[in-house]
Amino acid sequence: MIKGLAHAGRVLDEPVWIGSAQRALDFIRTGMWRNGRLLATSKDGRAQLNAYLDDYAFLLDALLESLQAAFRPADLEFARALAGVLLDQFEDKRQGGFFFTSHDHERLIHRPKPGDDNATPSGNGIAAFALQRLGHLLGEARYIEAAARTLKLFYPALTQRPSGYASLLLALQESLAPPRVVILRSAPGASATWRRKLRQHYWSGTMILALEGEFTGLPETLAKPLPREVGAWVCQGVSCLPVIEDCDELIAVCKSNAAV
Repeated sequence: MIKGLAHAGRVLDEPVWIGSAQRALDFIRTGMWRNGRLLATSKDGRAQLNAYLDDYAFLLDALLESLQAAFRPADLEFARALAGVLLDQFEDKRQGGFFFTSHDHERLIHRPKPGDDNATPSGNGIAAFALQRLGHLLGEARYIEAAARTLKLFYPALTQRPSGYASLLLALQESLAPPRVVILRSAPGASATWRRKLRQHYWSGTMILALEGEFTGLPETLAKPLPREVGAWVCQGVSCLPVIEDCDELIAVCKSNAAV
């Protein structure tokens, strides 16, 4: 739901929808995130029970969409925290992939590691997809490597029945063709015209983040200088093209398939 609101709000320029998504994220962060761990349920002001793989993976994916709708440093830090727990508490370090329950969950007769999609996409597929994207956004190799181990584990099953592994196929696609990251930097409100033009296009393998105003403590991959008006950097991992100061030129670059 959060991802859908953020995505629709971004594409259709609906600030109310983006605000709803951000309020939902804030509720989870303030009420369901305790001692560096996510809780699964909340009722009458009481949050409880350890969250599962799907909770972490889907929330991480939603945060990445929300960051593209309206960048907030707190959302980026929350995404990094969720990714850290996925790697520390859910990943199978020996064989790859992510268990449905955390390492410190109560002992079960069988500890599943679901890879195929069901009524919802698989937690492993969304975890691999979101970790890859966050890894490319931050230049963080350990996220990308964890996604690669997941794809390696499920690749034999994926080749036998690809229709049952759509979420992992999306992650595989982006492992073969890493996403581009477009970073817009400007004074507050100055990039609105650029964002309106960019919304008229769809590039599935491109993430666009608009960082308006001054920020401190940004990761090196996002810490671009504040230009006189609007500047855009097109990056893959830690490699970026020179700053682009014309929106039409940026669109032309994004339409091309040239490597960064």
